[in-house]
Amino acid sequence: MASTDCKKEFEWMRRVQSDGAVPLIDPDNGSNGWASPPGNTFMVRGPDYFSTKVKIPAGEFLLKPLGFDWIKSSTKIVDFLNNPNSRVRKIIADEFPTGDKPFIWAINLQVPSKDNYSAVELRLKLIASIVNGPWIVRKAVSEQAICIVGRSLSCKYCKGDNFIEVDVDIGSSMVASAIVHLAFNYITTITVDIAFLIESQTESELPERLLGAITLCDLNPASASTIEPSSDRSTGDVQNSLPTRLWKTIGLGFSQILSPVAQDGDSNSGPAHANGIVDGVDAVQTLRIGKVF
Repeated sequence: MASTDCKKEFEWMRRVQSDGAVPLIDPDNGSNGWASPPGNTFMVRGPDYFSTKVKIPAGEFLLKPLGFDWIKSSTKIVDFLNNPNSRVRKIIADEFPTGDKPFIWAINLQVPSKDNYSAVELRLKLIASIVNGPWIVRKAVSEQAICIVGRSLSCKYCKGDNFIEVDVDIGSSMVASAIVHLAFNYITTITVDIAFLIESQTESELPERLLGAITLCDLNPASASTIEPSSDRSTGDVQNSLPTRLWKTIGLGFSQILSPVAQDGDSNSGPAHANGIVDGVDAVQTLRIGKVF
């Protein structure tokens, strides 16, 4: 960010990456952790997609992968970045007590389960790929599942001075809940890559670019940190799509593709594939991925 020096920026990012309940790891040699996969792991719509239907490796992310939170609560976790108990909010307040603060985009995947888990990524189209895991889970999620999140699942958009949070309710889809429940039973033995992007709807918006992506490795539900709702938490903006003015604030130029859209025509996925591994039945997970460049 323009208002912060490199050393200060590195310190707050280091704290977000390392201070969570689930550490940043080498996905080839670690477990119960998170990492950032190569962008080329994912296939997206290429420059001539509307005439050729050809997809290409995604390449570099538009946003910097920042961190991951694995948390649980007695109730569904919503508007997490407005919660004073949020560790990311505390870190930013500590590192930037005055002046401009870094801008965060968080995606909160709310998992229905006995405990309310949340996997929070900071970075709505979702691509999920099971890297390692039992055959039954790989079969359910398919090779590379694609879901238009805002169309297939109920979403709540929360906006603050320095963040956008998208709360994705996995429980709003019966099929998604069923697949997530299945995956959650094997969560300690699964590695999954999850990417987020804005779907291109016109030729001028091609090729598609990833906002960010995260790898989740063999997560242990017992390692999730506990957080309770705050009585002074603001409700945030509740709507089905983000207004154009909000996206202009981010400066990413995606304002024309934010209305609910149909699922990728040539994908072999459905709503259930949206969040394969990060969710379970009655739990809420909150994933956080990145900061705007």
